[in-house]
Amino acid sequence: MTVRRDFKEPARSRPDLVIGRDELYSGAREQLARGGSVLLHGPAGIGKSTVLRALAEENAGAAGTVLRCSATESESHLPFLALADLFGLVLDKVSARLPAAQRTALESALTGRGESTLQRDGLALRLAVLSTLRALAAEGPVLVVADDLQWLDSASAELLGFAARRLGDSPVRMLCAVRTDGEEEEYGRHLRACPPDTLPVRLGPFSRTQVSALLDHRGYTALSRSTARDIHRTSGGNPLFALELGRALAESPTRPRPGEPLPVPTSLRALVLSRLEMLSDEARRTLLVASAGARPTLALLHAAGRDNAEAETAQAAALGLLATDHEEPALRFAHPLISAALYAEAPARDRRAVHTALSTAASDPIERARHLALAATGPDPEVAARLAEAAALARDRGAPSVAASLGLLAARHTPADGKPGPDERRLQAAEDAITAGEVDLARDIAREVLTRATVPAERVRAWMVVIEAAGQALGEVDAVFPQVLADAGDDPRLLALVHYQLAWREVVVDGDFAKSRQEAAHAAELAARGGDRRTELMALAFQSSTETLMGHPDAPATIQRALEEPQDPDVASHHNGAAMAKFRWLLMSDQLPEARTAITALLREARRRGMVESEVHFSRLLADTELRYGHCGRALDLARESLRLARDSGIGESASAMLASVAEASGGDVERGLTLAREAADHAEVDGDQLYLSLALAALGYAQLVAGDAQGAVRSLRRVRELEHGMGIIDPARGRWQGDLAEALVRIGEPGEAQELIDVTRVHALRLNRASVLAVLDRAEALVRSARGEHQAAHTQLASAQERLAALGYGLEEARAAFALARLRGRGPAPAAYDEAARLFRRCRALPWLRQVERAVAAGPAEPETVPAAAPGALDGLAAMERQVAALVMEGATNREIAGRLFISVKTVEATLTRVYRKLGIRSRVDIVRLAAAARRTK
Repeated sequence: MTVRRDFKEPARSRPDLVIGRDELYSGAREQLARGGSVLLHGPAGIGKSTVLRALAEENAGAAGTVLRCSATESESHLPFLALADLFGLVLDKVSARLPAAQRTALESALTGRGESTLQRDGLALRLAVLSTLRALAAEGPVLVVADDLQWLDSASAELLGFAARRLGDSPVRMLCAVRTDGEEEEYGRHLRACPPDTLPVRLGPFSRTQVSALLDHRGYTALSRSTARDIHRTSGGNPLFALELGRALAESPTRPRPGEPLPVPTSLRALVLSRLEMLSDEARRTLLVASAGARPTLALLHAAGRDNAEAETAQAAALGLLATDHEEPALRFAHPLISAALYAEAPARDRRAVHTALSTAASDPIERARHLALAATGPDPEVAARLAEAAALARDRGAPSVAASLGLLAARHTPADGKPGPDERRLQAAEDAITAGEVDLARDIAREVLTRATVPAERVRAWMVVIEAAGQALGEVDAVFPQVLADAGDDPRLLALVHYQLAWREVVVDGDFAKSRQEAAHAAELAARGGDRRTELMALAFQSSTETLMGHPDAPATIQRALEEPQDPDVASHHNGAAMAKFRWLLMSDQLPEARTAITALLREARRRGMVESEVHFSRLLADTELRYGHCGRALDLARESLRLARDSGIGESASAMLASVAEASGGDVERGLTLAREAADHAEVDGDQLYLSLALAALGYAQLVAGDAQGAVRSLRRVRELEHGMGIIDPARGRWQGDLAEALVRIGEPGEAQELIDVTRVHALRLNRASVLAVLDRAEALVRSARGEHQAAHTQLASAQERLAALGYGLEEARAAFALARLRGRGPAPAAYDEAARLFRRCRALPWLRQVERAVAAGPAEPETVPAAAPGALDGLAAMERQVAALVMEGATNREIAGRLFISVKTVEATLTRVYRKLGIRSRVDIVRLAAAARRTK
């Protein structure tokens, strides 16, 4: 495949960030920084030149000399052309330092004022190139930048390779790019022409998320996610192809019909269809039939009237248009773009004829209906009915995206006075699109219907799609609610739908769980009155979830009501359904085996039914369950998959990033965990989503604690405490952040505030029977006691907490208790105390925690805690106010509590403590407690 020069991205449009190449870009950068060389390779249009230019620009400043060449196919027959590009501007600078024979040969080759050839002057030329590079390197590092090595003239390639293999320790780096199809033998000869230490870097196709980011970066922001998905599929992840497709779609006044391939611009057709000219007309028609089929086989081609399909497809395979795989019965084009371009190139009448043939040849009823629609040209009630039936079948098969596409085709072919009408079918397609995670498509359909719908039921249904499409950003659709309430009138079925969404709004936007619970209960009552069992079950499930988080005593009874028959299969597998509410109850009640069984079954069903949003959330929640077990590796894989799916679909990104942060901080990369937590918090802040903001901040606080930033953890987790208090969340099993905050407070010298938090939380945990929370609180309280010098009591409490956490199955929390116990024992002479903690963290694959253990072991046994060297009776030498403040610190009071009891400001307390520290020669509140304990022991 040949890419013309005009497709190469000009340097001025190179993005500051090389999109989608972070990891390989970092590897190449590090290689160049070490003084090594890099060979970028990959297929045409994959972005090699973009990466090469970015790396060259970044490294040019550190090089004394930068030599560049960029070959083209049309010039590859001209000898020494690349050499002239490289050395033409520096020849005068170094020629005097070359031996006469080498100088004469090189000047003849570069200027053309002689008849220098490799056959006649081979050795002199080879040595001249090597000597030139060494002479330049003697004055400073040299960077050789060579693009499109495959078009280098053979003479230049030979000379450059000879020198590269002999440069030795000379500070000469080569940064090259070559077009290959990825096979090792293809770039092997180019690699042999580079220095021995060259790092080969293959650029592969972009993921769907990366294609979306690239399109957004280039300004194609009006393209929906579903369109970006189609662009990714058609381009095969090739960024050049994706950009050309995006540009063509952005400039086109019309969009392709549902079910049709994307329109391929003329620029790309020329790239991929040049070999079609070598096919016979009949073979080309056979390939057109294959391009129109969803999964073409030879049998399908025969059924569609292509009698010589074997010979014609073999001819196409020989030309590289089809990929051959004897194990796979389906025909596969060598690149998806070939299929799309072939279809786009065909006249409309030929495409309709092909679809007509396939509408009877295809064996699958869904496929037959799609072809029937694409063969038709206007409204046809029979075609519309067939398409609606096929959409229902796709829905039952768990393919809601296909159902949405077929539903739109059905609406297109439905007469204006049809029953059901075209807008009713469009709304069904929009609801299928929501299920499939194509929220942009769903929103567009619903808003189109709202421009003309007058029937209240249709308007409310469309408004529901608009609200659903907003996801967690419900604040952005606040203005919708008065309109939809007016449209609903006094119809209990319609009002139930509205009040169910209002229940979500109250908790997400206002953070008011009590009001949210009331709205959910009202929605369930209205739905029951209107005979809408589905909405009734969804409302009851949501009501039970709010009650669970509020610690409301009615939660179990409401869950039971939501699980009563008759059930709705859509609700049963929905991420906000009753089964989900029951899972949440099981998880918060420490019933881990039952919770894992429940969420695994829900995830399996969501995948079977193609419910993308539910799959995103269930993958995340299964990861959460595995984390509680201490299966950090498994949790990390699930969390990353959930995040990838969330970003691809644009659904649940904050929630998935939040859980991925916890998984990374537990079993992966702590820095990545911090980044993801901040990303999740930022998303939630922008969306005005208090529900997930508190969870994201809790994840951030945990990651900060693991990273050793206790001050940052306290700031984040104190805010979580404020948010949950404002929302009325009192069940400590919801976010499980209290133990982390208490531990962080101890680390910064605030054991009084830590103890107060533990005491308040313990009351709720005891009332709600949250056994694992109580064990974690005991672990945190042991740290408080240790900070106060009560080491034996701390030891006993930690051992008990570890034993209880192990019995409950909380592997990671058990390991953290063992680590705290080891640190306490480590005050003595035996570093072997850390063996148990290391074993448990290793079993959990909790790598960040294991590294902490390794650092503690490497540091050796800790010195016994000593009281600061203050004179006996030093506390008595403090001023009256200072003694009062110190006495309250010994009681465990916080700065705010001290200020209240002494009727002074918090700032005055802080200033007084600073003076106390200075006078006593100590550094923290904990030291005051230790001084007091030492004074008591000497009396």
